[in-house]
Parts: sequence; C-alpha cells; structure tokens
Amino acid sequence: MCHACVIDHVKETMLSRRKLFTGAAATGLALGAAGMAPRAALAQASATAGRVVDLTHVFDETFPTFDGTPGIAFEEDKNIQADGYQIWKLTIWEHSGTHIDAPLHFSADGKSVAELEPQNLVCPLCIVDITAKAAEDANATVDPEDIEAWVSANGEIPQGALVAMQSGWAAKLGTPEFRNTADGALAFPGFSKAATDVLGGMGVVGIGVDTLSLDPSNSPDFGVHTSWLPAGHYGIECLAGLDQLPATGATIVVGAPKHARGTGGPGRILALAP
Repeated sequence: MCHACVIDHVKETMLSRRKLFTGAAATGLALGAAGMAPRAALAQASATAGRVVDLTHVFDETFPTFDGTPGIAFEEDKNIQADGYQIWKLTIWEHSGTHIDAPLHFSADGKSVAELEPQNLVCPLCIVDITAKAAEDANATVDPEDIEAWVSANGEIPQGALVAMQSGWAAKLGTPEFRNTADGALAFPGFSKAATDVLGGMGVVGIGVDTLSLDPSNSPDFGVHTSWLPAGHYGIECLAGLDQLPATGATIVVGAPKHARGTGGPGRILALAP
C-alpha cells in the first residue's frame, strides 16, 4: 500500500472514530439530562463548581491512634547519596491516619476495602455540625434529632450520600485533647447507633467523623461499628477540613486503598465544593 493510501486510510479511520465518539458523547449527555441519578448529577455539578478541599491529615509517627500505638513506621531503603534515588519501607496499621473502615473490619464475611463499589466512593457530602454540643460534652453524638434538624434546614439527604460529623475535633490535632482528657481517658464525639440506623434507612452509603472513631469514646460496645459496617456500609475516621465546606452541595471523593483482604486503610479524601 502506498504512503498516500496509508495516510488517506488513517485520516478516514480517525474521522470515523471521531464521529463515533462524538455521537456516543452526545447520547451520553442526552441520557444524563433525561435520567441522571441525583448522586451523579450532584457529583458532576460539584466537580465543575470551583474548589477542591483536602479532607486528609498529614500522616506520620506522631499522629494519634485509638490504642496509642504509632500507626506508621518509616525505614529507609534507598537514598539519593548512596543510590541516586529514594525509597521508604513503610509499616502501617490499617486503621490509622485519615482512614477508611470497610465492612470486613467488623464482620467475618464483609467486603474488604478493595471490594468497595467505586460508585459509592464519589458521592454527595452532607455535613452535620455538632460543634456546639461537642464543646460541652466530649462524648457528644450525632443523634436522630440532629439528622431531622439537618433535613429541615437543608432538604432531604440524597440516596448514596456520605454523611459526615463536624465536631470541631480536627482543630485539636497536635494536642492531647484530640484523643483523651488530661488524665488519659479517651474523649471524643461520634455517631449514635440510633442516628446511623436512620441514615441506613435513607440509603446513605458511608459516614465520616473528624475524630478517632465512628463511635463516641465512651461507647461500651462499638454499637455503630458492629451495626453499620456489617450492613455493607463504610466509614471514614479522622477527617480534616470539614469546617471549610457547606452543610450540603459538595461532593466527596474517597481515595480508598485497594489491598487484598483489607479491613480498611489510610486514604486521600477530597471534597469538590461550590
């Protein structure tokens, strides 16, 4: 085949493919306008709206953990001076830093973090602010009445949403008060089981907190962990930056890790905000 023929054939093929993709894109847009799910529509609107807010704390050996054991250790494997490049060997506890709790964390046969559905990791973000209540009670909880008040003020919580608790606790990071009282007792807010039962009935896929646990520190039985996670939902602990976002209108992007058999793990969590 001559060079000119080859060039003409390539041009024809490219034009045909361009028409195909253009048509497919137009069809997709039409279908989206006609029947786009509320979650997808909100995600698309937020993605083009304006700003990205990082909801992830920097994670190092000093980051507080539930049991007090450092959640990450760094071991130098290669360095610039000796090897011309750098690599760290990391030892990480799954449930440390800003991290995800997968259903497998509290159920023998639940989904691992690698098995979380991608469509449930990009979703509308609804923030319930209990900062005033938490300032008076370190073990304050998001309760059903807080959900009712949120709905009254902001409208219905979309199916497929992630509901996050803003308690003001992220501002305490770097002080002992993020984890405990002056005498060393655990002290931080969380969700009540009654509230997560309500959210589960609304089709919420995930919950998040700006503290060390989905449950408040004084929980005797990890009631939220033992009910919410085995029901197929996930949670995020130690969120940052919730105070930079509106109660509704943002989209959360959950950068969950994808290691086999993972009960959870540190992630990079972002919000797309108006």
